[in-house]
Amino acid sequence: MFVRALIVLLVVLNLGVAAWWALQPEPKPASSAVQPPGIPRLQLLRETQSPAASSPAAAQPVAANAAPDVAPASSTTTQCFSLGPFADAAALRASSTRLQPQVVRLRARSPTATAARGYNVVLPPFASRELAQAAVTRLIAAGFNDLLVMNDGPDANGIALGRYGSQEAASRHQAALQAAGFPAQLRPIGGAITAQWLDLEVREGFDIAAARATSGAAQQQVIDCASLG
Repeated sequence: MFVRALIVLLVVLNLGVAAWWALQPEPKPASSAVQPPGIPRLQLLRETQSPAASSPAAAQPVAANAAPDVAPASSTTTQCFSLGPFADAAALRASSTRLQPQVVRLRARSPTATAARGYNVVLPPFASRELAQAAVTRLIAAGFNDLLVMNDGPDANGIALGRYGSQEAASRHQAALQAAGFPAQLRPIGGAITAQWLDLEVREGFDIAAARATSGAAQQQVIDCASLG
């Protein structure tokens, strides 16, 4: 009996303790301290440091007078030459046309010449009359009928191919003959044709010897670029 009563008492005590714990109110969270107005809140040192200030990139020193790299400007050097002499205006024009795309600038130049009364277009003398007659046959076949084989003088066995009152007209006929393969020449009457030159301004490295050979000029001369104006 006594043991049973003790067991009942222990059970009742345990139930009472459990009920006491179950009926306890929830603990209130600790209230944060109220900051009095007008007084700044104290901050920890780590709170005052900004992320940018603590980053490694921000710690890199910056040179005050650092300047960006600038590539040096490339300079272009030019030289000036004169090609010639050209026997006539047609040869000068042809050379000028060929060289124009390759040079900085060019200029045709010729000293003052005495006026001529007219111009003859001729083929220089052949070694024999037979060779001259063979040339006449080729000329007629090419469509050049205005011709005459010269019989005496320094031009004997040469062929006269026309007389013109202006150098321009004579040069056109000469160019047509040369295009057909005949070495026609221009001869002034009562005057002299002054040799003509082609002045060039070219970039450094330009092959002037090749240009002279292409143009048919016999000579090349170095000139002052200031003379081109």
